[in-house]
Amino acid sequence: MDEYDDNDWFSFFNGSNDAGNEDTVVSEEVHLCKKSDVIQFGAAFLPAFYYTNFLLSLVGNGLVLCIIYKYEKLSTVTNIFLLNLVISDLIFASSLPFWAVYHKSEWIFGRGLCKLVGSCYSIGFNSSILFLTLMTFDRYLAVVHAITAAQSRRMAYAFVSSATIWVLSILASIKDIVFHDVMNDGDRLLCEMTGYHQSFLTKWELIGYYQQFFLFFLVPLVIVLYCYIRITIRIMSTRMMEKCRAVKLIFVIVFTFFICWTPYNVVILLKAIKTSFGDQNDCSNALDYALYITRNFAYLYCCISPVFYTFLGKKFQNHFLKLLSKHIPCLKINAAFLSTTSKTTSIRNFYK
Repeated sequence: MDEYDDNDWFSFFNGSNDAGNEDTVVSEEVHLCKKSDVIQFGAAFLPAFYYTNFLLSLVGNGLVLCIIYKYEKLSTVTNIFLLNLVISDLIFASSLPFWAVYHKSEWIFGRGLCKLVGSCYSIGFNSSILFLTLMTFDRYLAVVHAITAAQSRRMAYAFVSSATIWVLSILASIKDIVFHDVMNDGDRLLCEMTGYHQSFLTKWELIGYYQQFFLFFLVPLVIVLYCYIRITIRIMSTRMMEKCRAVKLIFVIVFTFFICWTPYNVVILLKAIKTSFGDQNDCSNALDYALYITRNFAYLYCCISPVFYTFLGKKFQNHFLKLLSKHIPCLKINAAFLSTTSKTTSIRNFYK
């Protein structure tokens, strides 16, 4: 299997991943592209980035989790959605140290973790975008349909909505759980989609590309844009100035999310088009480099989102300051003042 030494880890299809299975042997010549430059690029830059992103995500999301536990509790729809969003980010970030080691050397964690880690990225991302979309839709209900939504926005609605998103995210990630496995290319152990005929894996790869772009990017984008257009119209028509800060905050979070993820999804779409209609013998590295860069740029959102909650949400700032005051004496006066001014503030206005 030395012929695969220079093959791209993330494009590893040899036409017969199970050499002992007669049904999977192909008679036609399989064209392999050498991707050694792409692999070296990934090995040089990705591990440090993954470790840094993991630590920042752990600290940022851990801080949000700590404040929810100490000051907010799960007594509102907003906090339930926020907690699930934090869990999504942590699930996603938990896979990064494994990928860091993998890019640096090889897969050393075994078959079980290969399947588990391979699905964590998909589950974490899918649930994250869906919870973000759900939070935006929930703000739309609270602002545009405040009276009618007051009856429906109850705890049962929050739990059922959250459970539905987790089920959808896991279902969308089944292919990663089933197809990811450990393979030996003769020089190192790889954790890739394997075990089936090349054409079969390519079809599922295409399904994943289109699912990613349309179901977990384009549809949420349309929903978010619609919700914010209606929210903006409502605010302008009723002069609900007290809602402006909440709308601005969530808008910044959503806008940043799509700024981070749009380049990656555009590359995903281009790879799908190339796989479907392009020249299969084209060994250009342009999309491979673009995928590395845009995907890692998208990973940063797991670090960015908690920062918004901490520094843009006024009530969250108060909680953060009170948390710091327990360890920094000079902040105790400010914390005491904030406590008296915000004691009667409803948790429903968490983003104000």
